[in-house]
Amino acid sequence: MEALASIDPELPQDRCPEHVWYTSYGSNTHLERLACYLRGGRPAGAAKEYPGCRNPAMPSRSIPVELTGAMYFATESPVWGGGRALYDPRASGRVLARAHLVTADQFVDIAAQEMYRDPDPAMSLDLVDVLTNGRAVLGQGRYETLVCAGQVDGLPVLTFTAPWRMDEVRWVRPASAYLRFLSSGLLSTGAWDARAIASYVAACPGASGHWSEQAVVGLLSLEGDGYRPGSPPED
Repeated sequence: MEALASIDPELPQDRCPEHVWYTSYGSNTHLERLACYLRGGRPAGAAKEYPGCRNPAMPSRSIPVELTGAMYFATESPVWGGGRALYDPRASGRVLARAHLVTADQFVDIAAQEMYRDPDPAMSLDLVDVLTNGRAVLGQGRYETLVCAGQVDGLPVLTFTAPWRMDEVRWVRPASAYLRFLSSGLLSTGAWDARAIASYVAACPGASGHWSEQAVVGLLSLEGDGYRPGSPPED
């Protein structure tokens, strides 16, 4: 397990890095879930199978980090049947996240799959704009806006989200399977305990009022019991 890493908010000087920190604040905090994006497959509780990256290697390192901003749940995921986790870097607060050390090409392929596209050698996703300005809007859909939150060990901390602010869209209750991957992925880093994670998740817009702290802890308690998401202990 890794200690909580500190993000240097300065943008990296290298505009063409070989490796980047793909930083997940949603279900890809969980390595089992992330493996479906890298190696291909269907995560438990999901309705979609992913083709995987051209390079299927797992991250050489995964570290816990905290992003400046806020996480919220919105839009309707056809994969999970509930709200998606989205990140508003312009809001106040903190976002618990997990940064995975992957190649820049792997990040491009993960982003393609999040945009419902298949990884394609002909696909060109230029990272220069986001590494220069800290933000690059590639489209108006969810996960089509790239964000660079700074750097860790000289390598860029990259994620993606929607172009809108969190108060510009209707919040949507997330599904149990989705929350289980998100929360247990954070827990597995060792940086936060179950109560801290449950308190954080239950307070996020979209989850607040639908998921209690106790219900999220209940999902986490099932992590080691052969649980496969279905009907969770919800309030």
